[in-house]
Formats: sequence, structure tokens, C-alpha cells
Amino acid sequence: MEDLAFIVRKIITETPLVRAVVLETARDAALPDWTPGAHIRVKLPGGGDRPYSLVDHPDWRTGRHYVLGVRREEQSAGGSDYIHALAEGDRVEAKGPINQFELRSAPDPVLLIAGGIGITPILSMAARLAAGERDFRLHYCGRAKGELAFLATLEPFCGARLAVHYDDTAPGRPDFADLIAELPADATAYVCGPTGMIEAVKAAWAEAKRPADQLVFELFTAPAIHAGGDAAFDVKIASSGEIVTVAADQTIIEALEAAGHDVVYDCQRGDCGICQTGVLEGIPDHRDVVLSDEEKASNTVMQICVSRSKTPLLVLDL
Repeated sequence: MEDLAFIVRKIITETPLVRAVVLETARDAALPDWTPGAHIRVKLPGGGDRPYSLVDHPDWRTGRHYVLGVRREEQSAGGSDYIHALAEGDRVEAKGPINQFELRSAPDPVLLIAGGIGITPILSMAARLAAGERDFRLHYCGRAKGELAFLATLEPFCGARLAVHYDDTAPGRPDFADLIAELPADATAYVCGPTGMIEAVKAAWAEAKRPADQLVFELFTAPAIHAGGDAAFDVKIASSGEIVTVAADQTIIEALEAAGHDVVYDCQRGDCGICQTGVLEGIPDHRDVVLSDEEKASNTVMQICVSRSKTPLLVLDL
């Protein structure tokens, strides 16, 4: 994962809430190559960083530009506010690229499903599949006309392979069961969007008795990490016996870092699995989307970026 330095080359308004940000390298060398599904971690002025998917925009395939698509969130944790305050000429620092949502080698056709701003990695997958003359279908779900980012970019190379679902004209989600039923047994599906959509696709996939490893997903609306009524609890580090208190408005990762521990993690949304940690004692309050129902019921592992505790103490295998 490289340190990257950029200058904001161009700002493009995709929808009233989504802007595309074209980042140009501030260095002489070309930017690192990347594959569909990859993201970079943009550094925030007040500390920390946020992951943003790279968009394979046909106008900026120069080797010196990365394109991000960022939705302005009402309850921003700092990332979307920062991106939406950027102006052309501003400097941006980041790390990456990183890919935990890789487009695999798999038989055609490939099913792509995007919800809202989850289109950003899915667009890059569609562009790669189209360039390779692969057979795919892309179903793009959004609230209303005028609110689907990058639609004008998708239409030329997707053509009839693109289907759009507008919630305001066709309330409810598309029939994911029908979409899945049309796929051959060895097909793979990629889904990116909000939690409710991902859970609906997962349920339809399981109902169709499809192999779980042929459904690949990435969450693009973070679950509620700090829900009303959250209480503080303690985490015990098994290797040292040290006890760290996790405040009601902290994640386990935030508490561990504040106590001086170096923690390996990435998404901070509960969908990449990198921060998965063994649980030796206590009962986790699972808030991720990456663990299976069986893994959650076992209470032997948890994602410490979003999940909390149902008991006053968790003993973690750290």
C-alpha cells in the first residue's frame, strides 16, 4: 500500500448529492495500477482516513488520474464532508490502492447489482467485463430519476445489459430471486449497496441454494455503529491481561488505538473481514455483514470495527 499525493484536477456534479472527484498525481511517476473493486484510503485533515472506491471512468484512463464518487451523507463521520468541501487545486493525501472486492475469473454471465453510491466499484467491474467482451447483467437500484450517479457513463458500454430500478416509480426492491434463478449454477454475483439490499440478495441466494462463495458483496452504507442505548464495556487482551474500556461512543478499534495498540483493519463498516478477532469469553453484539449466521451464533469470532458486547467483559484473542 503506497503513500499517494494528489491535486484535485476536476470536480463533476453527478447528482445533487454525489460528486465525482478527479485526482491527479502530484508526482512525476504514474499512479499504481489497480483492478475493479479497489479503493484508496483518503486521509482526513483531523486525523484518520476513509475508504473510497476507484471509478474506471473512460475519460480519465491516463495513468495519472484516479476518480472517486462520493455521496454527501447527512450524518457524515467527516469523510463525505471533507470530500464535498474540496475545490479544484486542493491537495489530497491517500494510501492504496487496496482490493478486497476483487472481480474473479468465473464463467459468464456475471450478475452485478448496485444500490445507490454502491455503483462506484460495480461500474469498474462492468467496464472491465465489457472491455473483455464478457457476458454480464447490471441491475442498478436508486431512489428516483436524477439520483443515480454515473448513469450517463454506464449507458454507452452497458447498453441493453443495464437495467435500472427507481424506487419512486416501482416501490420495493427488484425481485432478486428471479434474477438469481436466471443464472447458471456456476455463475457469480457481485453486490454493492446498503445493508438492506445486501441482506435481501443474501437471503435470495441462500433460498436458491447457491454456493455462498459465489456471492461477493461490499457494504456501502455503514451500519449503525453507535446505536441509541449503547453502554460502555471492557475488553481484555488475552496475551497481556490488559483491560481496555470501550466507551459508549467508541468502537473497539478506537478504544484499542487510544490505548496505544496497533490494530489491523480496513473498511470500518463490518464487511471486509480484515479485523476479525477471536472471542475467548463474553458474548459479542454482532453488527457486521461478513460473518455467517452460524459464525455469529458461535460467538467465537467478531468484527471489532463495528460490533460491540452484550456482556460487561469480552476477552479477545489479541
